[in-house]
Amino acid sequence: QVQLVESGGGLVQPGGSLKLSCTASGTIVSVNAMGWYRQAPGKQRELVAVFTSGGNANYQDSVKGRFTISRDGAKKTVYLQMNSLKPEDTAVYYCNADVRVWGFEGVHDYWGQGTQVTVSS
Repeated sequence: QVQLVESGGGLVQPGGSLKLSCTASGTIVSVNAMGWYRQAPGKQRELVAVFTSGGNANYQDSVKGRFTISRDGAKKTVYLQMNSLKPEDTAVYYCNADVRVWGFEGVHDYWGQGTQVTVSS
């Protein structure tokens, strides 16, 4: 029905930058909310940055001023520009979207496969 495909992860030195992208495809009527979460080894998955259903951008406190979420609605794509990366940003980053799907009622939650971001010297 719906696929989320992420790209842009990799290895970067502290202070460096990376840009993640995620594109949603499938039988999508509309995208309500879309954004990024991350999960570090031994830790729970946490919100990084997300566009809410109301169109607002919300950020985790630890990334405010360093990360920027943006989107291309026509392409159903969301981006995460990550600057001034720190070792503690190391995690698998997952794209998440709440979408309305043709032929099904309600809003459905989907996850991408994840992309590894490693910040290390």
